[in-house]
Amino acid sequence: MNVKRHKRLIQLRREAFLAQNCQCFYCRLRIWERGGRQLAKELGIPIRLAKHLRCTAEHLKPQAKGGPDTPENVVAACAWCNSHRHAGRAQHAPEPSAYRAEVTECMKTGGWHPAGLAAVPPAC
Repeated sequence: MNVKRHKRLIQLRREAFLAQNCQCFYCRLRIWERGGRQLAKELGIPIRLAKHLRCTAEHLKPQAKGGPDTPENVVAACAWCNSHRHAGRAQHAPEPSAYRAEVTECMKTGGWHPAGLAAVPPAC
């Protein structure tokens, strides 16, 4: 990735993070850009779990399918949700709305995030 594109993604991620009130697009848990230790302390969770809540730039239309680096295509997602949407299926990742519904259903039973994050309430 070239430097200019990397800086653009950082900017888009930041804008999405703020527009989404610091919460993941999929699971709606509070996420962090800087200060994972602070969030861990506030939530009363170990830093190893807070790492899963790190803010990432998620392309709604995957880059592998020509998804652009634009505000309309980039949302803020926790590292856990982002990596699991694409895990082992880069060319066949579920559509964002279907994936969000799947995550929401799993969240209801505490079966989405690693043990320890299930008790963390959604940001809103």
